[in-house]
Amino acid sequence: MVRIFMDVSCSIRCPLITSHVADTLLDCVTLCEQSHPPGPMCIIFFKFDPRPVSKNAYRLILASNRDEFYHRPSKVAEFWGSNNEILSGLDMEEGKEGGTWLGISTRGKLAALTNYLQPRQDPDARGRGELVTHFLTADVDSFSYLKKVSTEGHLYNGFNLLAADLSTEKGDVFCYYGNQGEPEPIVLAPGTYGLSNALLDTPWRKLCFGKRLFLEAVERSQALPKEVLVAQLLDVLNNEEAQLPDPAIEDQGREYVQPILSKYAAVCVRCPGYGTRTNTVILVDVDGHVTFTERSMLDKDPSRWETRTHEFTLQS
Repeated sequence: MVRIFMDVSCSIRCPLITSHVADTLLDCVTLCEQSHPPGPMCIIFFKFDPRPVSKNAYRLILASNRDEFYHRPSKVAEFWGSNNEILSGLDMEEGKEGGTWLGISTRGKLAALTNYLQPRQDPDARGRGELVTHFLTADVDSFSYLKKVSTEGHLYNGFNLLAADLSTEKGDVFCYYGNQGEPEPIVLAPGTYGLSNALLDTPWRKLCFGKRLFLEAVERSQALPKEVLVAQLLDVLNNEEAQLPDPAIEDQGREYVQPILSKYAAVCVRCPGYGTRTNTVILVDVDGHVTFTERSMLDKDPSRWETRTHEFTLQS
């Protein structure tokens, strides 16, 4: 089942920017793009509990932003694969077609990617989006997959990769690997996590701020209608309050991040030509029913959005 509605109002999510400031920011973004573009930055908050006590609780609540240049071609989330079993958006940039930043399958495989903020990147490195699609299409468990990825991490620019096996019968397993951190992947304990453009749960101020807002919504989740919970999580993802000063971002990004630090330091990044262009909320209830809501920018225009909701039940 798919529900679609259009949102063509800016509201508080897209504040007006003066022409002078817009021109300045556009110059900064253009310079960054011409030299060493960061690729999608992204931020992810998630809470998982494989065996929730209450029937009204969720096994998984995930809220994620994809930040990217507005002109980079991509497809909105739809089902694909040999049996239409995989749901994700797709990168359509030449040479990186078919990669993705976040996806889930009816068989219970889930993966999500963020880039690691680096002052300089290798333009000849492999596209990181393939790491997600390879897991979604592979017949291998999450830890074994990340173990293999860890032996090839040097082939990519910095990244963080979440991989999960969602099983109503066996219990859900979440694993994490970052190629700028420990050499081995780890199995995560049930709980609440935040992932931005440093290693898992690195306390960037925007991550801590967004995680607090996320937890406030999660704590109300059992008492809220599902549609209201999704709306509140989308509000979290669209918060544009810059969390400054943040020495951690400045130290990691160095001179590269300085021109647009005030924009990168918010959960929702909003610059001319670059910023948050996809919000995704995934809910998995105790029975394995999945609600996947994606709010995506239309026509490179931050004032026009389309929201689609896909629902299905896990086969595992």
